[in-house]
Amino acid sequence: MEQRSYRYFDLILGFFVTVLLISNILSVKAVRLPIPLTGIHFSFDGGTILFPLSYIFADILTEVYGYERSRRVIWAGFAGLVLMAVTIWLVGIIPADPDWTLQGPYQDLLMTAPRIALASIIAYFAGEFSNSYILSRLKIRTKGKYLWVRTIGSTLVGQLLDSLLFVWIAFGGVWENSLVIRVLISNYLFKTGYEILATPLTYIVTNWLKQREDEDHYDHKANYNPFVLK
Repeated sequence: MEQRSYRYFDLILGFFVTVLLISNILSVKAVRLPIPLTGIHFSFDGGTILFPLSYIFADILTEVYGYERSRRVIWAGFAGLVLMAVTIWLVGIIPADPDWTLQGPYQDLLMTAPRIALASIIAYFAGEFSNSYILSRLKIRTKGKYLWVRTIGSTLVGQLLDSLLFVWIAFGGVWENSLVIRVLISNYLFKTGYEILATPLTYIVTNWLKQREDEDHYDHKANYNPFVLK
């Protein structure tokens, strides 16, 4: 892969990792969101409100810069998750100051974050790499046409794997099974719906980046091994 310098790649990487970390911290809370005039409620972890943005960023990265550069961004996010989980655990086991009375709430909430981070790493590994792979291959098959087919189609598969693995690993045996199932279904519907509604924005950002970066990468010779970083 040729070496090039891009103006916006590092900014997207930074936003991607930030979204991933914030989403994992917010995932310790289960929220219930009513749909107006329907009587239907979505139950999902709090991180789901922000997390779909990471898939939109990944779609844009793969579409513009190619699978191999997108892979480096995914691993940067994983590294951030591991560092966050270890730091939260380390601070949790260090004895609290006697005048600080919030050790219990810290244990109850943030000390679940390492398990959530582990769930996110496993789920995101399966979901994000499958999402990027499918989008990359579809771009070649469609000869760069029908971006909406690539972004939505890859998301349907990637988010299914991500939601299944994340919810069961993070919350199975912690929450009631009925809540886990509701959260799983709501997560998937919310995330895929989020991606579909954001398609016009994805088009705008992708086209803008292609023009500004003078790049529209096709992965004809890509190495799809997720463990290769070059």
